[in-house]
Formats: sequence, C-alpha cells, structure tokens
Amino acid sequence: MRAIRPGGRKQLIGPMMVAFRASLLAILGRPGPPRAMVLAAATALLGTTMNVIVRHVADDLHPFEVAFFRVFFGFLVLAPLLVRYGAAPLRTRRLGLLALRGVINAIGTLLFIAGLVLAPLAKVAALMFSSPLFTTVLALVVLREGIRLRRMTALAIGLAGTLVIVRPGLIEIDFGALLTLGSAAAIAVTMILAKVLGRSESALTITLYTALVAIPITLLAAVPVWQTPSLEQIGWLTAVGGLGSLNHLCQAQALKEADVTAILPVGFTRLIWASVLGYLFFAEIPDPWTWVGGTIIFLSASYIAYHERRIRQST
Repeated sequence: MRAIRPGGRKQLIGPMMVAFRASLLAILGRPGPPRAMVLAAATALLGTTMNVIVRHVADDLHPFEVAFFRVFFGFLVLAPLLVRYGAAPLRTRRLGLLALRGVINAIGTLLFIAGLVLAPLAKVAALMFSSPLFTTVLALVVLREGIRLRRMTALAIGLAGTLVIVRPGLIEIDFGALLTLGSAAAIAVTMILAKVLGRSESALTITLYTALVAIPITLLAAVPVWQTPSLEQIGWLTAVGGLGSLNHLCQAQALKEADVTAILPVGFTRLIWASVLGYLFFAEIPDPWTWVGGTIIFLSASYIAYHERRIRQST
C-alpha cells in the first residue's frame, strides 16, 4: 500500500472542489447530448479524485471496510433527497432488476477498491476501459445478439490491449490488475442494467436502490476485518461517499440523455486524470505500456459503440 505524499492531504481539497464544481455545472445545464458529455467528463474527474482518497484511506483501513463506508456514506449524502421528495424515488415496479444491480455493484465495488490499493492509478484507469468490451461480450452471450466480424475483430483488438497492460508471462501477474478486470466485468453488467432501468426509472431511484442493496453486502465483507476509523478517516470516507454518489448520479443521467457513443470518448480523460493525480500524490509514473494498452482498449471500445450505433440507425 502506498501512502499519500507528505502535505498532500491539504492538496486533495483542490481536486475535490474542482470535481464538485464541474458536476454541479453539468447538472444545472440544459438536458441533451452536450450536457451528457459534460456529465461524462465530470464523472471521470469525480471517479479519479475519489480513487486518490480511497488509496490514501486504505493505507490504514482494509479495502473491504473502505468499500462499506463508500457505499454507506454515499447513501447518507443522498438521504436528504428522500426528505425532499418523500418516498416517491423508492416507488418502482422493477425491484428485482434494481436489487440485482445493487448486488453486482457491491461485488464490483469490493473488487475495485481491493485492486485500487494494489495497482497504480493509471493502470487501474486503463484497465477499466475494458468494461465496454465486457458489455459487448455479455450482449453476445446473454442477449444472443448476432456475431459480426467487425465487432469480433474490435473485441480481439481490445483483448490485445488488455494483454499489453498485464503482459502475462513477461512480468509477474499483477493481482491488483486481475481484481480490476473483475470489477470492470461487474460494472459492465451494472451499465447494461442502468440503461434498461433508465427507460422507466430516474437516475435517483437507480442510485438509491443500488446503495440500499450494497450496504448490507459490503458490511458483511467488512465485519471480519473491521477496525474503528478515526475522526479524520471518517471525514475522508464521507468525502469518498459523496464523490461516489455524485459520480453515479452523473453517470446514470449521462446515459439517460445521450447514446453511449456520444459519451464514451470523453471517458478517456480518466486516464489523463489518473496519470496526473497519481504522479502528484503518490509519485507514480505510468508505465508506457499502460498508455499503449489503455489507448488500444479505448479505441476498440469506441469503435464497437460507434459501429453498433450505425447499425441501429440503419434498421
């Protein structure tokens, strides 16, 4: 585990404020694809800032406990909205799908935070680009969509990008990278479910139920390794929860307002943010292969999204 650089705790306030400001400005904008792209950019910054804080707190607390507090405080941040809107956001006819998304999100959160502690920020960001590739595989296997040559070629290229980063057989297997890939697969499932649920449910409803289901699951994982956090740690964990919930809201709303092809390219800024913040706070210099592999995965995922959109428009 890598602790944050001396004096870096105060410097974290800057990225946090920028992330909050970017997301609020995006939410206040006019609905549509342009706002969705801004929301996607805010999501990248929010997520990366949250990852920096998670890495810092997880230097003293077990990743599973951090995962629980991330979900718990994330729900508390949203709780005032229940006071404002009452029980309306909790009314749904899709309880089964919402619960399933919550379970898978909890598993993905546990895997992601454990991987984040073990792997550099930029590598984690690059490997998370594989999530759309997993989404495509799920569409082929679960939804039984047609197998197209271009799609399969793009998938193969994306897999090659993943192998460039992990380089099995050339370097020692990075357990953190494997956990991150598992998290990417879980997130792929939650993305599909969010898109389906977004047809009838609000972003707030999806986010609330995701947290309500994930809280007890992550708590069960945290109990065996529990360590009572200090007041300072609770402060950081609260920030993680707030950033995480805002991240989910921005992502769900972006998917609701625009096609994936419109917002996916913006996600590449996550690798840039991870490289900059990883260097500033943890003195991490990204491996050149991380950039090469991340770019390959990103281009592959973007092409698949673009090609699928063209197919839908032509039918």
